[in-house]
Amino acid sequence: MNQAVLLLAHGAPERLEDLGQYLENVRGGRPASPGLLEEIRSRYAQIGGGSPLLALTRRQAAALEAVLGLPVYFGMRNWSPYIRETLARLKEDGVERIVALCLAPQYSKLSVGLYFRRVQEAMDALGWSAEVLWTPDFHDDPLLAKAFAEKLTPLLPAGRVLFTAHSLPEKILAEGDPYDAQAKATARAVAECAGLEASDFAYQSQGMTEDKWLGPTVESCLERYASEGVQDVLLVPVGFVCDHVEILYDVDIHFREHAEKLGIRLRRTGSLNDSPAFIAALAAVVRRRLEAS
Repeated sequence: MNQAVLLLAHGAPERLEDLGQYLENVRGGRPASPGLLEEIRSRYAQIGGGSPLLALTRRQAAALEAVLGLPVYFGMRNWSPYIRETLARLKEDGVERIVALCLAPQYSKLSVGLYFRRVQEAMDALGWSAEVLWTPDFHDDPLLAKAFAEKLTPLLPAGRVLFTAHSLPEKILAEGDPYDAQAKATARAVAECAGLEASDFAYQSQGMTEDKWLGPTVESCLERYASEGVQDVLLVPVGFVCDHVEILYDVDIHFREHAEKLGIRLRRTGSLNDSPAFIAALAAVVRRRLEAS
């Protein structure tokens, strides 16, 4: 049987001039207001004018293909190559079985679940019925914890270690969504792997909507640390596996500036990107899924 892996990622523009279309994609076809567009444009300008996400995802796919010996494709939800474009290539290449893996360790109906729905919608539109082996999460994979710990341990000791994940609307908790529990489980696994005796957890990158978002926020944790006399904080973003605007701007610029005003030196662990340890974790996840089919 002709098998392949499909990596799914958020997608992000590499040029400032593409931000309008990108934000329209993220907002489900609704154009961004001039104020929102200018705010996001400023953030991308401060990280070099575009996101490295596409280039890094391409490197992740190539590295995983080399380890697995299987073709590895990737599709983006909000930017090119779009999921439907990639699935059209898979169909044309005669792929009969796909391991679908979202590059987000923790599952939420609002995140990973949405990627999987887009895959199914695209397959329906293409009139294609290949077998899809869904891989909803890998938040507790021991090799993932090892990959994060590999980035963490060289930076110890620290006054405080703060794990973070991308915030989502708080309403998911009432719906029984596993995201909150899985994000905190990943943090605990990494802390144990790194031999940490104590650490904290916060949510970052809350959305610009009227919803109440999961917390506590990173800013509130930094303010509490300052009141306790803490001067050195190490931030570990375990909800992210790749450099993009939520890391390069939210952490490296916004949080760092906020920390400096509070008299705190803020450091962070390097993103996993295409590190051999992370690629080994992805390969283990794919192999387990194939063996279980």
